[in-house]
Amino acid sequence: MIKTRARVLTALALLAVGTLPKLVSADEASSLNSGDTAWMLTATALVLFMTIPGLTLYYAGMVRAKNVLSVMMQCFAITCLMTILWALYGYSMAFGGEGAYWGGLSKAFLMGVKVDTLSGSIPETVFMTFQMTFAIITPALIVGAFAERMKFSAMLWFMAIWLTVVYAPIAHWVWGEGGWLGARGILDFAGGTVVHINAGVAGLMAALVLGPRKGYPRTAMPPHNLGLTLIGASMLWVGWFGFNAGSELAADGVAGMAMAVTQIATATAALAWMFSEWVSHGKPSVLGIASGAVAGLVAITPASGSVGPMGALVIGAAAGVGAFLASTRIKRALGYDDSLDVFGVHAIGGIIGALLTGVFAATTLGGAGFGDGIEGIAAQVGVQFIGVIATVVYTGVVSLIILKGLDLTIGLRITEEQETEGIDLALHDEKGYNW
Repeated sequence: MIKTRARVLTALALLAVGTLPKLVSADEASSLNSGDTAWMLTATALVLFMTIPGLTLYYAGMVRAKNVLSVMMQCFAITCLMTILWALYGYSMAFGGEGAYWGGLSKAFLMGVKVDTLSGSIPETVFMTFQMTFAIITPALIVGAFAERMKFSAMLWFMAIWLTVVYAPIAHWVWGEGGWLGARGILDFAGGTVVHINAGVAGLMAALVLGPRKGYPRTAMPPHNLGLTLIGASMLWVGWFGFNAGSELAADGVAGMAMAVTQIATATAALAWMFSEWVSHGKPSVLGIASGAVAGLVAITPASGSVGPMGALVIGAAAGVGAFLASTRIKRALGYDDSLDVFGVHAIGGIIGALLTGVFAATTLGGAGFGDGIEGIAAQVGVQFIGVIATVVYTGVVSLIILKGLDLTIGLRITEEQETEGIDLALHDEKGYNW
């Protein structure tokens, strides 16, 4: 996430010792690039498009008709709430300054973020808004784990606290100046740990604390409209090019490769899930191929700036099969009710992608040259493993504390009568669609 800034600093250092006299000047090194800015404006819109309407429709199609408006409302309200909190203090905590664990409050209320301030070659306003869209979609992903049973008020409190004490600090660990995981050399180009493992583990904690939906697993709870889910997954796929290629913060070759490997991994994972399901259950399904595509998007996210096309193919295949097994057999064996498979797709897909990034980033395997040779690959995988474990433990523990605290104070779960009636009518006094 900070590669562009690093390049500028390197260029200035070379200039200072006289080795780059004709390639770049101090003014040029810190000037706005209109091409980069145009691309980042587009990428920011694409990432917002992933949540509203992409994720909203993806989730809405998978719940029962009596709860379709509730998940739409939750995603929309999260978009609004996270926007305000990010502007007030979230951006500062994640990117406000140097520090191992948080960025401080020097940019609280967006102090110092002006028309002419830059982040690398783009306006800081654009960088701030781009990062805001990440802070929007990450908590919105968690909605799928507790769909159809959490109180709307409790959801708002949980998301506000979670952004403050979980998302913003972890974003700083990985992407902020001086963050301890970034300093160790973790490769997380667009959010395998920060976004997907983070959201997936928090979702699992929410599912465990809330308990299963009424009747689960004895009562069938089929999706009410898989057409919506496929449309939402398609929007996520398109929007993800902003997510991954945009994380280069420049319109350059790395962004181009990030786009290419995103497409390859996603297609591979979709087919891997589809064929796994075909072999296991005898028939391929729309839900399966859509879920596989999302798993591939998740897994290539941390790797998209450092792996090549063949590495992306392997990552996609591993994510498709791994997320399928986690969302079906492992989920059934453990008995937890993760309504829309947030843990199986996002946490497991994110873990697979984060670890395999350490392997396929090696030049000898077609990557960008991080950790060549057996020893180098092992060292990089070790760093990736530390990042995975730190994220899982911190997110799991802190999310559990938040959930338990809210359950003891305002209560997390709707009543049994409200669950039977459906959240659309019970909490929002509106009737969901009858497709």
